[in-house]
Amino acid sequence: MQKIPPITKAVIPVGGLGIRFLPVTRTVPKPLLPILNVPVIEYAVREATAAGITDIAIVMSHGMEPVADYFQRQPKLEAQLKQRGEDELLAAQIELASLANVITIFQDEPKGPGHAILQAQEFCDGESFVTIFPDDVIINRPSATEQLIKVYKKHGGSVIGVNEAKNEVIPTKGIIGGKPVSNGVHTVETLVEKPAIEDAPSNLAIVARYILDNRVFDHLTMEVPGANNEIQITDAIATLIGISPIHAVTLIGFHADTGNPGGMLEAAIYLAKQDPALSDVVNKALGK
Repeated sequence: MQKIPPITKAVIPVGGLGIRFLPVTRTVPKPLLPILNVPVIEYAVREATAAGITDIAIVMSHGMEPVADYFQRQPKLEAQLKQRGEDELLAAQIELASLANVITIFQDEPKGPGHAILQAQEFCDGESFVTIFPDDVIINRPSATEQLIKVYKKHGGSVIGVNEAKNEVIPTKGIIGGKPVSNGVHTVETLVEKPAIEDAPSNLAIVARYILDNRVFDHLTMEVPGANNEIQITDAIATLIGISPIHAVTLIGFHADTGNPGGMLEAAIYLAKQDPALSDVVNKALGK
């Protein structure tokens, strides 16, 4: 039996202008918008490192350089914290900069999520890799990425995170079809991007988390546009059906789409309720 190699790399695409968050995104890149006091991008990076990922490529558009700076040492800040005797805060800043080997890759023009991942082909260097789209914040132990890796260690190939979707949102999602193989795990036999409800093979919608066989790049390099005239990662995965194992796992945990203000607020309320220092404040504000 062929040994399944470990996953050590993650690709995190962070493109987008953040139009729904204007005016703050005039000067602050959307991935740095905070849920409470932690930016969205940090949740994605910590999710990856908690699952054993050691090397992370953040794919971004030009103008998002502060996202890269966030994971670097900040000597001036560290010196000020040391001078003030803020040892705990100082240790936290140093720890943040040592989470993983984080590099940045620039996407010169937005051509869709598949095109963003294509920019990381050299970084992936022939290996399978995790992909996290950070707008979708998923809070759980084990994390969403750990849930995917558990399935990958058993089956290899590619693994897709999914959740059950209501009919009204199916036409906005990538939908998988397949057969159950164990509790919460399905084979993937078909994959459709944004189908009409009557054409959907199931109600299992893709949720921004993947482990991808490196052979997805064979399709992505052709830069074939799909839905919305963009290069879609789902189209690339679909080309692997019958070539490499593909499984979907229903993800467990709190999930919020922080790509819009409502989802950001939902995530903030959820996390505040988990924090003993904030739970009373948020419950009072909500009239509970």
